[in-house]
Amino acid sequence: MAATTPSSHEPAAPAVPEHAGALETARIWSLHLLCFVVPLTTLAYVLTAPHAWWAALPWLAVIAGSVVADVYSRGERRQPAKRLTRWPFDAVLYALVAIQLANVGLAVWNVSQFGFWRVDTLVMWMLVNVSSGYSGIVVAHELIHRRERHMNRLGRVLLGTVLYDHFSVEHVRGHHGRVGTPEDPATARFGESFHAFFRRTVPAQFRSAWRLEAHRLGDADMPLWDRRQLRNRVLHGLVAEWAVAFAIAALLGWGAFAFYLLQAFGAIRLLEAVNYFEHWGLVRRGKKPTPIDSWDTDSWFTLYTLVGLSRHADHHAYATRPYQQLRYWEQSPKLPTGYFGMVTMVFAQNQRFQKLMTRELKRRKLGPFAEEAPAA
Repeated sequence: MAATTPSSHEPAAPAVPEHAGALETARIWSLHLLCFVVPLTTLAYVLTAPHAWWAALPWLAVIAGSVVADVYSRGERRQPAKRLTRWPFDAVLYALVAIQLANVGLAVWNVSQFGFWRVDTLVMWMLVNVSSGYSGIVVAHELIHRRERHMNRLGRVLLGTVLYDHFSVEHVRGHHGRVGTPEDPATARFGESFHAFFRRTVPAQFRSAWRLEAHRLGDADMPLWDRRQLRNRVLHGLVAEWAVAFAIAALLGWGAFAFYLLQAFGAIRLLEAVNYFEHWGLVRRGKKPTPIDSWDTDSWFTLYTLVGLSRHADHHAYATRPYQQLRYWEQSPKLPTGYFGMVTMVFAQNQRFQKLMTRELKRRKLGPFAEEAPAA
């Protein structure tokens, strides 16, 4: 197939090696095993519960350590080979799915057995919250982009554990087509705070997902009682995920139910914090998304702990490319730190976040500082 000529707004693709040998594949695969640190720590915690308060608190060191390691991480700009054996990397995803389900299931069982109002439960919530937000939703994000039906369904199962199944519809069919435009509820606007973004994006993404499904079924404005709604995937997800939630309440009690809702809420906050900084202030200039329409980071730690999510520019330009083969684009705007550091900054230092991001937009002449007017 002949190579396509990039548009005037699209940077030239980076040069990548043609093939990776067995040793190089093993090296890359072993680095991606860092993604197990948080979920396996969480699994160890829920398996050894209950803990005295003084024994529970040190477990939070894995979260603090991840933020510090990410802020001081070296850069990783090496490009993956075009051909890379796929099955070892898929095995990582399957293992993470199993660990996420075990973590959430064991956590709610522990709450039912040992009580809700405990320091032990608070620490467990923080660990499960982070594990669900990153190891759960990040893996789900990878899976819902895969063409294989069973992988797509596994991604939806993971999203169901945080009561956010509609994300599978809105993200793939909505966000990826509208990113960087006013019509995209998941693109944070220039000058928008995280709290304002969160209040706007969560209901707007749900409404968008519902309309996308209704449109697929024949009428974007069809009423809820229309028989065609029985095939609405957003409705299916709502019924399934809340059936599980209320089954937890019925079988394990209201404390376990409250814990389940709180871990879901915390995970959603983490997801939307990532959505917030991945496109903050950017305005798409072409008809199709390009690598300059997403923020990137070269953080080595983020790349290998979050299954390639940090190479977001390449992901938006080539959405079905598997995580181990996402490329680094020098031309994309760069985040001040990796993702762990960025989430901390978004939550705790939002004004500093906006100042640093604005400086980079000015330097790159992107967003409101673009030299030419964006396309309508």
